[in-house]
Amino acid sequence: MTATQQFTKGLRIAAKDIAQGFFDITHNGVALLGLAVMFAVITLTARPEIRQAGEIRLMGWLQDRHIAINGIPAEPDAIERATAASPHSLPREQAAVAFWLSKKYSVAPEPLSALVAEAYEIGQRTKLDPTLILAVMAIESRFNPFAQSHVGAQGLMQVMTKVHSDKYEDFGGKLAAFDPVTNLRVGVKVLQECIARAGSIEGGLKYYVGAANLEHDGGYTAKVMAEYARLQSVATGKPMPSIAAPATAVPAQLLNPEATKPVGVENVAYLANS
Repeated sequence: MTATQQFTKGLRIAAKDIAQGFFDITHNGVALLGLAVMFAVITLTARPEIRQAGEIRLMGWLQDRHIAINGIPAEPDAIERATAASPHSLPREQAAVAFWLSKKYSVAPEPLSALVAEAYEIGQRTKLDPTLILAVMAIESRFNPFAQSHVGAQGLMQVMTKVHSDKYEDFGGKLAAFDPVTNLRVGVKVLQECIARAGSIEGGLKYYVGAANLEHDGGYTAKVMAEYARLQSVATGKPMPSIAAPATAVPAQLLNPEATKPVGVENVAYLANS
């Protein structure tokens, strides 16, 4: 065998040894990696608190990266706080009401759709016409969930929060008055009590606005009943022209400027404690 052949054979043997060694190292490394992964899975399964801590740290890192890149934190669950629904997902009657109110009061149809759906659901439970509930909301606040009157009536249904604080206890306290759905539910409860006490819708509305012991309520009942009639027509499919939204009614408690406290609040307080 010549020197060149011996050198070539030596190179082949060396290359073979290197390849075998690389394979052994890689094989052993993959095996070790597999064992490490299996051990980690077993540990995380047996110790959920470790997994939870890891998830929290990972989410925190991802949040920090998102803020660094975009300047604002990401909140994938933020949509759960939104009081909104697609009007196209509502039954035809409810969708018609939502779109009509949206156009008339210049409010987005999505939050109105959620309120319309809630009004129909709670109306069924309380035996109150949902379009009456929506009419009260329209006249009281024009669908502004943060509205507040001079006498302390708050939210969509302009509930006297201080008087009816007990009704908010199941919702976490008085600040829930500014949650649209909570205010709607509490307001409907108050309205239901007022109608039951008066024996009629018109009489109940006078109680609701705090004018039960006054001869006139400043036109409040007439405005609510007119809007109630319009909404009933919309709900039944009758064409209705879009007209200017009525101004929020002046609470009847303000009709007597010389009174030291709002007239009619005694009636509301009685209902709150009855």
